Amino acid sequence: MSETALKKVMDHAAAGLEARKAFFDAKAELVVGIARAMAVCLANGGKVMFCGNGGSAADSQHLAAEFTNRFRLERPPLPGLALTTDTSALTAIANDYSFDEVFSKQVQALGRPGDMLVGLSTSGTSANVVRAMREARRNGISTVGLSGQSGGEMTAVSDYLLTVPSGDTAVIQEIHIAAGHMFCHLVDHFLFEAVAELTPFLSREP
Repeated sequence: MSETALKKVMDHAAAGLEARKAFFDAKAELVVGIARAMAVCLANGGKVMFCGNGGSAADSQHLAAEFTNRFRLERPPLPGLALTTDTSALTAIANDYSFDEVFSKQVQALGRPGDMLVGLSTSGTSANVVRAMREARRNGISTVGLSGQSGGEMTAVSDYLLTVPSGDTAVIQEIHIAAGHMFCHLVDHFLFEAVAELTPFLSREP
């Protein structure tokens, strides 16, 4: 066995474990708060939208599918929408206007006050994600930013911001999907297992 290859595996695993522990130690309460806000949004008839580029686009689709299908719990489908999947809309907007607008124009068309938008950007500077989040806030849509350690430009447009304590894109993405899975798990908890915990928040804006 290649010792160099094995060291790469163990170094990556160690870096991921360290960053994941630091993230959840610091952000667990915020993760719960975001998931509860999502549950309130859904209970009030809203939807959760996701957007990102590259691996973050794949994560957007992944998490939207967890909502519309199921996560662990057998329950009714929930309205999750990835803004990364409609190739006709994406290419038309990019061709006629700008790639920076591929998500913001969809937010204008599909988003409604009371919805939520989750933007994923490991750098925190993806122009199309930042613009979509800015558009969402202008239209009464709550925003959740998942970024790397600095938060970047997403800081100013996020109602809730989860930063990952790492500069390694792969590690950041791994923690983003772990946080996303916790959103799914906790939304199910609030909506279908512990409704009494959610009830005091239902009169509030998500």
